[in-house]
Amino acid sequence: MTTTLRPTEPLQHHADGTRSRRYQVCVNSRPVGGIRLATHAEYGPRVGRVSELRIEEADRRRGRATVAVLAAEEVLRGWGCERVEASVPDAAAVALRLAQALGYVVRSRNMSKRLNGTPPQLPADTAPRPMTEAEFGPWLAHGREGYVGDLVERGVPADDAHRKADAGYAKLLPDGLATENTLISVLEHEGRPVGRLWLGLWPDTAYVLDVEADERVRGRGHGRALMLLAEAQAAEGGKDRIGLHVFAGNAPAERLYESLGYETTAYNLGKGLV
Repeated sequence: MTTTLRPTEPLQHHADGTRSRRYQVCVNSRPVGGIRLATHAEYGPRVGRVSELRIEEADRRRGRATVAVLAAEEVLRGWGCERVEASVPDAAAVALRLAQALGYVVRSRNMSKRLNGTPPQLPADTAPRPMTEAEFGPWLAHGREGYVGDLVERGVPADDAHRKADAGYAKLLPDGLATENTLISVLEHEGRPVGRLWLGLWPDTAYVLDVEADERVRGRGHGRALMLLAEAQAAEGGKDRIGLHVFAGNAPAERLYESLGYETTAYNLGKGLV
């Protein structure tokens, strides 16, 4: 039997410069599912995305998804893509195993926690304050440098990493400290700064965009205090859920989030195409 991809729409060109197309997954010309391919809005046209892969129940566990993904990679190579990314929900264990068997590597994961509405208490002698304008510039430069470094360490080409960082900060902080629904705080312990937190109060959730305890005081519970501050600010902002993104291999952060009750919602994977 032959598994192929059949376009179900013309190639779509979007205002953000990306392109996409939906396909039927067919076996001997018989439709058995669907898949969507696109180029990446932030990384640019050299990076593709595989999404919305669906195989009908009666045709599962027959290798249809495997061949469909391999065929999708060939399409993306034809588009000039050098790398492909995909996200897999935590509940889709079979899909995660399939992606890893095909050479996809977990780059990061998304995590989330439901809040009970009661702001947690911070440790004694610990209190937050808003970041000042004088602190904002150095903090922004440090955060951007660290984010680019994380991406490059995980195989993202340097120019793509810089492009993604610039696009992300421009989108999320268009007005700096005055950006709407954004809280950037400095945590102090006994009157001395020990860490910083960037929290977004989005319509459906609160989101930890950046959190970091100062290197000189790590291992003293300030990272946990910063996460408690995030939950307190989220609850005070009327949110009942808080989310975050953590790079694979950051074991201390992963252990901290899990100990606080965060659960994985999705795995983000990548693979080179050249």
